[in-house]
Amino acid sequence: MFKKGLVLIFSLYSSLSWGGFEVVALGVDGGVSDGNLTSYLIRSDTNPLYLGLDAGSVLPGIAKGLDKGNFADVTEQNAAPFTRQGYIFRQRINSYFISHAHLDHVAGLIIGSPEDSKKTIYGTAATVETLRNHYFNWRVWPNFTDSGSGTRLGTYRLQAPRPAQRFTIGLTRLIGEIYPLSHDQSPSSMLLIGQGDEFFAYFGDTGPDAVEKSKNLDQIWRILGEKVKQKQLKGMIIEVSYPNSVADGKLYGHMTPKWLLAELKNLAKYSGEGEQPLKDLPVVISHIKPSLQQGPDPRKVIVDELQQANDLGVKFILMEQGDSQQF
Repeated sequence: MFKKGLVLIFSLYSSLSWGGFEVVALGVDGGVSDGNLTSYLIRSDTNPLYLGLDAGSVLPGIAKGLDKGNFADVTEQNAAPFTRQGYIFRQRINSYFISHAHLDHVAGLIIGSPEDSKKTIYGTAATVETLRNHYFNWRVWPNFTDSGSGTRLGTYRLQAPRPAQRFTIGLTRLIGEIYPLSHDQSPSSMLLIGQGDEFFAYFGDTGPDAVEKSKNLDQIWRILGEKVKQKQLKGMIIEVSYPNSVADGKLYGHMTPKWLLAELKNLAKYSGEGEQPLKDLPVVISHIKPSLQQGPDPRKVIVDELQQANDLGVKFILMEQGDSQQF
């Protein structure tokens, strides 16, 4: 039954094409907002199967997406015996990339695991080790993976491709390359996602190179700069956790608007000739940390600070939970 339904969906999507990628925001915040934590879906325009980009809040994000009219091809009839939410969670998300194993990037994956279907989880060796040893270990949570301690329930296959090595991402028809990021005392990573000659970059948490005493972002900008030159980079998701008022010493491996713009100027340096080589490049701002104090909304402050200093012509995008965007 499920195989027949999946074949029909594949046929439908194979006959339609808008070019590029679809991204659905399942969770956009960093920090304390436990129902709206960092999690996105991405898929090729020719394939109905999604790759999960982190998994802070998965099921709540699917529900919000359905409320907003997304996943319109999933009906109660073709989702049966599952709910529409359950069908998307189990059948349409084919695999996950986890940028790093902090709770606000994995909580939805862990909580939802007893109801999930078999999938591959991709990440760095450090991320995979943390998932195996500190979450799926029969102390914090049953071991739903294919390795580690105790009975291995085998829902998730843990894979750690070597850095910069190209690999095929499940059945999504996407390819990926993982690059390291500096996130205070925790390793994080970026995934470069490709289909044919089109690419999209997803950044886990990262601080700026100057504060982190790192060259990780510089290495990534060199790689992405070549994609910009060839007009192959369709967009990126990158974090800005705090407004400019937060001091460098209290960023703890995160970005502010001024630091993101400084880093994007470095990307522009590697992106070819011209006054604005990044003009109209879509950049989705993610992981804004909500404030529990009275005063201006950090999201509004960050957007204003980015726009006021945006002499690069970048197209900054602020997605809300449940939003869908084509790139």
